[in-house]
Amino acid sequence: MANHKSALKRIRSNEEKRLRNKYQHKTARNAVRDLRASVDKEFAEGKLPAVLSMLDKLVKSNVIHKNKAGNLKSGLMKHVASI
Repeated sequence: MANHKSALKRIRSNEEKRLRNKYQHKTARNAVRDLRASVDKEFAEGKLPAVLSMLDKLVKSNVIHKNKAGNLKSGLMKHVASI
């Protein structure tokens, strides 16, 4: 158990950040999954910028590695171009 007031605050803030990161990561994974499953080119082209933005935000907050995001973005752009 924490011995300092600041340590208790840190525990609370870490939990809030963990839940926020978990939510954003899961939301982005679902968006990637939906985009990969799409066969409608107009829908995919409209959705692509939002998904790429989600991935960039995850990298910015160190939820995923920048190379993983780059690989995902590359694959998604190839998929949308090939539809």
